[in-house]
Amino acid sequence: MTDHNEKSPETEAVNGKTGVFDGLDPDIKIRTKKMMMWFIVFAVVMLFAGITSAIIVLYGKLIWLRMHPTTSLWISNLLIVLSSVTLIAANSALKKGKQSMATGLTVATLILGIAFAFSQNSAWKELAAKGMGNTQSRVENGMTATHWNALGKISGNYGTDYFFEMNGTKIIKEGEEYYLEGDISRKPVTNTVMTTFNAVGAMLFVLIYIHIIHLVIGLIYLSINIVRLQKGRINSGNWISLHVNGMYWHLLGILWLYLFFFIFYIF
Repeated sequence: MTDHNEKSPETEAVNGKTGVFDGLDPDIKIRTKKMMMWFIVFAVVMLFAGITSAIIVLYGKLIWLRMHPTTSLWISNLLIVLSSVTLIAANSALKKGKQSMATGLTVATLILGIAFAFSQNSAWKELAAKGMGNTQSRVENGMTATHWNALGKISGNYGTDYFFEMNGTKIIKEGEEYYLEGDISRKPVTNTVMTTFNAVGAMLFVLIYIHIIHLVIGLIYLSINIVRLQKGRINSGNWISLHVNGMYWHLLGILWLYLFFFIFYIF
């Protein structure tokens, strides 16, 4: 077993092929892979920052939906946190030379990541069933048209399961009419509410599935690293691939938790 502090070439030869970093100081490989991952991290963060900025802009222009997250979303939060814990433990075990344990914990991370993706998809289906998604209808030529739902399609108990805001002011419902809270004119805003584009539903859909796409990339990388662990190509002296995998994975976990609390509790 090679000491990870030893300055000897790290060979990742497969079928006689050598790696890009063979013959170089191992520290160069570590620094280079970490730097490459930091570039990826920056790009992902900027993408989601752009989406959340769009949400802030839309909030000031449209009637806004406030609703409670589903149980599936809370379960997905737990799964992504647990997956980070197992991957941290895998990296720790690997550096201590516990190869089998590191492999098992990485497999556990993969399983938890897949479960997270399924729970996210399940959560969106639950939200769509409450009117958050789109509606398909037949048009004159017999084709099917898809329309993103307006706020009037949301189902549930108003004021308990969900409510609307306009420019930061809560909208109250009396009978079948909607009014701005505190508006002494008592002018109904019902028509506006019923026809306003559900920006929250659209943005949540985008966030969930763009995040899942990035998660799939992480799952593929985990799968590759599991094979490398089993073959001994990743070991206590050559741990950087699993380490940068962790950097990307933990970012996705932190990003999702931020997006979740941003959408449902902070913003």
